[in-house]
Amino acid sequence: MAATVSAPSTTGKPVPQISARQVRRQPTGWTSWFTTTDHKRIGIMYLVLTFAFFMLGGVEALLMRLQLAQADNTLLTPQTYNELFTMHGSTMIFLFIVPFWAGLANYFVPLMIGARDMAFPKLNALSFWLLAAGGLVFYGSLFFSPPECGWTCYAPLNQTQYLPSHGVDAWIFLIHLTGISSLIGAINLYATIVNMRAPGMGWGRLPLFVWGILIYAILLILALPVIAGAVTMLLTDRHFGTHFFDPANGGSALLWQHLFWFFGHPEVYIIVLPGFGVISEVLPVFTRKPIFGYKAVAASTVVIAFLSMLVWAHHMFATPSPTIVLVFFMLSSFLIAVPTGVKIFNWTATLWRGAIEFKTALLFAVGFLGTFLMGGITGIFLAVFPVDWQLTDTYFVVAHMHYVLVGGAVFAAFAGIYYWFPKITGRMLSEGMGKLSFWLILIGFHVTFLIQHSIGLDGMPRRVYEYPDVGHLELYNLISTVGSFILGLGVLVTVINVARSLKRGPLAGPDPWKANTLEWFTTSPPPVNNFDIVPRIRSVEPMKDIRRQVARERGLGDAAPAPVAESAIRT
Repeated sequence: MAATVSAPSTTGKPVPQISARQVRRQPTGWTSWFTTTDHKRIGIMYLVLTFAFFMLGGVEALLMRLQLAQADNTLLTPQTYNELFTMHGSTMIFLFIVPFWAGLANYFVPLMIGARDMAFPKLNALSFWLLAAGGLVFYGSLFFSPPECGWTCYAPLNQTQYLPSHGVDAWIFLIHLTGISSLIGAINLYATIVNMRAPGMGWGRLPLFVWGILIYAILLILALPVIAGAVTMLLTDRHFGTHFFDPANGGSALLWQHLFWFFGHPEVYIIVLPGFGVISEVLPVFTRKPIFGYKAVAASTVVIAFLSMLVWAHHMFATPSPTIVLVFFMLSSFLIAVPTGVKIFNWTATLWRGAIEFKTALLFAVGFLGTFLMGGITGIFLAVFPVDWQLTDTYFVVAHMHYVLVGGAVFAAFAGIYYWFPKITGRMLSEGMGKLSFWLILIGFHVTFLIQHSIGLDGMPRRVYEYPDVGHLELYNLISTVGSFILGLGVLVTVINVARSLKRGPLAGPDPWKANTLEWFTTSPPPVNNFDIVPRIRSVEPMKDIRRQVARERGLGDAAPAPVAESAIRT
């Protein structure tokens, strides 16, 4: 693409502009998707692939819930259940939610900062194809022997003498391939955000979603080398005669846990921080208010990232550790609740007395607030190590983990889908079907996982494929299974909504929500070059500034005009 030139704006100040003849043509035909380096197409491929893995991981979860619906059930064998458990957790973490955020970031970060592509378009394409390769290798293990060591693959279960099949090797290659994919993508996102922002977009004017993605990228760069080293050591244990994690030959099973969770706890915030960014974009739009405390929300994101590197061993309270170590990790776990609480209060204040429009995206955002808050409260319980000793490896932990990860990431992901679908496709999703999907997902989720706290308090351990009919365990598990199918139905409604709206949805226009950030300045869907004109950014809400400018030029004073696009301010 040729260099940009300056052209006069309506205010008489130069703005970057590019002529149509300077723009490369978008290749056509389905084969062009295999060679594309356009960040928008790559983002779409990320979103489609990761959501397909989400559906696959959901089916695996439903099969596990069917097995647990009755006591002493024989629907699945122990080996099959362990394989499903491993595939489900690994799929949801490594093949769905982390790369899903990469997909949203690929599509929207350049648009939100006024860039015309990512910093390294070819590396961007490579990161996607490495993700696809990781999923292919992992699910290719179905044809010989799937892994059955759990998504954490703890030692000594990961050693050859316990699991000699190659399923664990497939899991190792999944971590390597998706890890390289995420690392390349994170470096690319970091370089794009730091170097390619529109004129006037300083750090104090960066959209909060972009802040979330920036910290997401930094955490990936810091954490991924640790898990890469760990799985490389595991591979040499299994095939080259080393004994890093083999206690029978002088190794340490705890070393694996330390390495895994040094990556694994920042991974929790890698999963939820982009979701926080989505919520911070959705709430102001549908409450018609600026975000309450922009600087506090942005700063708390940075503080959370820093503290997330200091709390990994709270996953290891049940291991033999000195009391002083347990106290340190307990207190640091308490501390991380402070910046998270800042966000909760700021989001709540944004909702307070707003001119609220109850669109589906807002419903998912509010559902996120309540659900994630409940997960955070149970996390405080588990951060008290004597309490954790009683609850560790029970279904209480399963419930807490899903409240944090589904509440903090999946609800936010659905909010993002309903918010940005018009920009990606140029079509509106059905609000009726969207609201039906929300209520099914919200009710199904809480029916599934709220009662699992009671299952855990009654002493049922996690990772077991059957249990005796003691007390109310069978009833509780049956309720949980029913809830899981309601949840699955809610997800299916959104899939149908998307498929239907791609062809029949009403045309969206460039800015259907009268939103705040720069991606709504261009057409829906955006052209290959994103922008013909890149406006100068004067605040954290550039679209409001543009609408005011257009209103003044039309003689409307500061009245808010109808949604505007680039064509309205060219000349």
